[in-house]
Amino acid sequence: MSNQTILIVEDDQETRNLLVRYLHEHAFAVGAVSNGREMDRYLSQNRVELIVLDLMLPGEDGLSLCRRIRADRSTPIIFLTAKGDEVDRILGLEMGGDDYLSKPFNPRELLARINAVLRRQVAGFSALSGSTLKRLTFEGWTIDFRMRELRDPEGAQTPLTSAEFDLLQAFCERHGRILSRDSLLNLTGRPGGLLGRSVDVLVSRLRGKLDRLEGASMIRTVRTGGYIFTPQVEEA
Repeated sequence: MSNQTILIVEDDQETRNLLVRYLHEHAFAVGAVSNGREMDRYLSQNRVELIVLDLMLPGEDGLSLCRRIRADRSTPIIFLTAKGDEVDRILGLEMGGDDYLSKPFNPRELLARINAVLRRQVAGFSALSGSTLKRLTFEGWTIDFRMRELRDPEGAQTPLTSAEFDLLQAFCERHGRILSRDSLLNLTGRPGGLLGRSVDVLVSRLRGKLDRLEGASMIRTVRTGGYIFTPQVEEA
């Protein structure tokens, strides 16, 4: 993992220095900044595999920064938050965060979360490399597993976060079947510590990107506590 760079966006110097030392010890390259302006400068000059983003920052807060990051890149984001309010965590997921960790935390747990997110990303690129199934189509849309891309019926690419892509892949490969929230968490490799609500948030985000007719959703909610992907899915 020595070629992978983690960017820490944290205004508390003691926490920032601790994370830099700890991640360096575990073979990561680490960038560390204290606010949004410094983050923008760093991202414009460096390739980053994952961002650890504090929710409470001076000036522009973590949610706003996440929203801006998601406007043009799908780099995984793990939130750090001192808040115990479930609403803040759900908001972070809605903005495109991949995971979160509440302060105070053990650096070993953050390292485990980082490795889990990075493994999911690598697995997404390579899981089907030995298979003949590379692309699927539904309702004119095309999902490309090799490139991890989704294109709309007009051929334009639709940006997806890593978590959104994994969820859509799970739905496409099991279209027409009822999938519980727990099943979707397992299929997408999401950490067991995530809120069950995280699936609902991801589904809501996918619906916002896929559904073009109001009141007609490709992902139908099932009363028993799950979801079903209704379009006919075919090999491209």
